Amino acid sequence: MDIGIGVMTHDGSVTKPGDKVVRRPRQAEISPVHAHIEHRRVPVRGPTSPMVLVYSFFGVAVVGALLLSMPAMNSTHHFISPIGTFFMSVSAMTGTGLVVADTREAYTGLGQAVIAGLIFVGGLGFMTGAATLLVLTGRRSSLQGRVVIGAGLDDSRIGRVASLARDIVLMAVVLQIIGAVLFFVRWIVVGPAWEGMNAREAIWQSVFTSISSFNNAGFDIIPDDVVGGGSLIGIASDVPTLLIISVLILAGSTSYAVLANVVSTRSWRRLSLDTKVVLTGIGIMLAIGFLAFLVSEWSNPNTIGNDPVPTKITQSAFHTVNRTSGFSTVDYSQLKPANSAVTSGLMFVGGVSASTAAGIKVNTLMVIVIATYAILGGRQRATVFGREVPRVNVIRAFTVGAAGTLAVLALVTALFVVQPDLDFKSGMFEIISAFGTVGWSAGITPHLNEAGLIVVSVAMFVGRFGPLTIALFMAGQEHEPAIHYPHERVRIG
Repeated sequence: MDIGIGVMTHDGSVTKPGDKVVRRPRQAEISPVHAHIEHRRVPVRGPTSPMVLVYSFFGVAVVGALLLSMPAMNSTHHFISPIGTFFMSVSAMTGTGLVVADTREAYTGLGQAVIAGLIFVGGLGFMTGAATLLVLTGRRSSLQGRVVIGAGLDDSRIGRVASLARDIVLMAVVLQIIGAVLFFVRWIVVGPAWEGMNAREAIWQSVFTSISSFNNAGFDIIPDDVVGGGSLIGIASDVPTLLIISVLILAGSTSYAVLANVVSTRSWRRLSLDTKVVLTGIGIMLAIGFLAFLVSEWSNPNTIGNDPVPTKITQSAFHTVNRTSGFSTVDYSQLKPANSAVTSGLMFVGGVSASTAAGIKVNTLMVIVIATYAILGGRQRATVFGREVPRVNVIRAFTVGAAGTLAVLALVTALFVVQPDLDFKSGMFEIISAFGTVGWSAGITPHLNEAGLIVVSVAMFVGRFGPLTIALFMAGQEHEPAIHYPHERVRIG
């Protein structure tokens, strides 16, 4: 007799130890299970996407061009070509400063006010402008929209988007008011900047110059025939004025996030990694630019060669700070080739992310440098100041840098296609200056044909909004792939 303990099976039968159980599985138990997991992406196309901000600013440029074409806006008192005014509108909105005609002579007071408005709106950036619009209208954006806008404002806290935008606008307005007051004190209270300046002229000059300086635009309405030179050449010896302009330029190109972090912590050890990287990058770029300008132009009689040593130092420092703005106290068509090359590199990099300056940004360059140093050292991770830079940041930095380089090459080629008679050095300098929205020119801007003006306009728009547009696309399309393929190396170098 077989004695054992039985085991109950799923069909209710009892089996004993040692018995073989054979059953036929149900079809449902062996059929594959299909599951569809949808990746949530931020839409980057269409009227409901954050990219509508880019379209909106292009629309603002078009409206600005139409306004500047009106008889009441220009000194001719006739309707003028919208091509030229579109170039001027884009130059103002992107904070570039390239002009085909002198701003003071070509436009009336109303026209100058439109230009100042375009500079102010464009300087805040389309990300800040979008978040500000949410504050002013009281609307609520979608969660995805707030995430993308927050990324553009360099703050990942979703609930802080509206208040952060308000803080940025408040800082911008307060600093520009302070700048205007300082200019007025210097130009009227201390003494007239030029003969014949009255209080009314000083007020408008102060407001316009403050807006142009903080937003890194480089526009000026100073009377060239009175002071004796274009841009700031006529007041090159006015050190207090140059100092005020320089401080405003640095404040605008450094970004609210960095300034707020410095003010709130006041300790290098407690600063965020982003702030440390940015301040280090700015310091290195200022040192390189200062030394390049001073050494290259020391004996150049067409720039600072005939100035005393203190003036040479002052001018070198001022033009280094102006790498993102475009004010100048010398003729940039007379620069030495070495200084022109260094200047082009500084313009291409531009200012800090989420600031009033353009270019590929200091943050981008520093991440590329840090990652490159790590790779050359045989390390798999990019580390600096005791912190590791996330891999996604490294990939984005290389993407923005590569895209910016390809964009400049394409735009330079396009410029020479539509205007082959241009000098190569001047054309290259013009495109890089436009891409960095700096506004320095080798003297060819007034001689560009309509096709050339369009190409340079595209360069200004791409340089100002391109890096943020790339960030929008990358943030909108970012997801973890469900399938991982086998690794296979590709030869590099």
